[in-house]
Parts: sequence; C-alpha cells; structure tokens
Amino acid sequence: MIFDVITIFPDLIFEYKNYGVTKEAFIKNIAQLNIYNLRDFTKEKHKKVDDRPYGGGSGMVMMVQPFYDAVKFIKEKEKQKVILLTPRGEKLNQDKLKYFSGLENIILLCGRYEGVDERVSKSVVDIEVSIGDYILSGGELPAMIIMDGILRLLPGVVHSEDSVKLESFEDDLLEFPQYTRPPEFMEFKVPEVLIGGNHKEIKKWREQKSFEITKKRRPDLFDKSL
Repeated sequence: MIFDVITIFPDLIFEYKNYGVTKEAFIKNIAQLNIYNLRDFTKEKHKKVDDRPYGGGSGMVMMVQPFYDAVKFIKEKEKQKVILLTPRGEKLNQDKLKYFSGLENIILLCGRYEGVDERVSKSVVDIEVSIGDYILSGGELPAMIIMDGILRLLPGVVHSEDSVKLESFEDDLLEFPQYTRPPEFMEFKVPEVLIGGNHKEIKKWREQKSFEITKKRRPDLFDKSL
C-alpha cells in the first residue's frame, strides 16, 4: 500500500509514521508514505494556495490549480484513487476501510480554511470521504485516521490477526468488554466466566455481550447484524 498525502502542513503527517503499529508498517515496507507540500505546486509567486471566494463570504478557499498539478505529478508515477477529505463526503466506516485496504495506492487531499474549490472534485477526485458529522481545522487528522484504519487491516501490521477479526464493527457488532489483571479492583470484579478457563463458555459470553452492547448503544448496527 502506498499513501500519497497532499497538505500544506507536511510535518503533521511526517510525525504520524513514527509511532506504534504504524511505525512497524513503514519499517517493514508493508506500506509506503509519500508527503507532498501543496505550496510546491502553486504557480502563485508568493506560494499562496488560497484566495477569496467568488460570490463573497468569510474566509478563504483553496485554489484548484495547486491540487490539480500535484495530483497530476503523482499520477505520472502511479495509478491511484484520489480521496478528498470533506464533511460532505461519504461517511467513513469499517466497510470502506476494508475496500481501501484492497487498493494498491491512494492519494489523500487535505483541505483547509473554508474549503476547496469545487473544480478539484470535478477534475481529479474519485471519492469524497467524511470521518463524521463535525468540523475540523483541516484534512490532516482525517487523513491520518484513514491511514491508521487501513494499516491495521494489512497482513503483518497487527501481530495477532485474531485481534483484528474480533474488534468492534466486525460483523456489525461492537466489541465485548475486555479485562486484565488484577481480578478485583475496588468493588469491581472480573466476570467469573473469564477466569474459569472454559473457552466454550468464554466464547458464548463474549458473543452475548457483543449483542447486548450493540443493541443498547448502536441499534442501527444491531439491526444490520441480524
């Protein structure tokens, strides 16, 4: 998997690859991260990548030309899916992450300010993605979330493949409660079934708890799992 990220804050993305399973993925060459500074592609002499919106309004809009030229520069080397991070995009979920993890290359476009010129979407974007119904300062955090979600699904990144299969949103269910030592903390005890060593009963308990938690907290997911 090759990630190409286009941003005006490359240092933000650069730091992402230095921690946890993400770091291992890049060290093992399971994935590759290329970071491009959008300002390197602008034709504006002062390296501007934004301007006032046509029709008036507050804030600034990111210009089409730098994004267009940046994508075309990358696509001369690789055939890739281009993803624009935007609140109006399709909602990110585990199914989409699985789809993305099956691709060889993706380009992530990180917007800022009041948004991105509509012609970016029309000229170079394949998919618009939102990570939720809220507003952030830019697309860098969503880009890192997408990369993290994809990397966990790639073979060899997470040491235990079973842990990936049993995580929340697999089979449209939330994960069952997890416990570790000590067996008792204040008045809170680990359920006896988890200590007894009967793996058949443990499996049954975990499945039951997944159903109960999903039905209570995410009925929308519970209906899908039936």
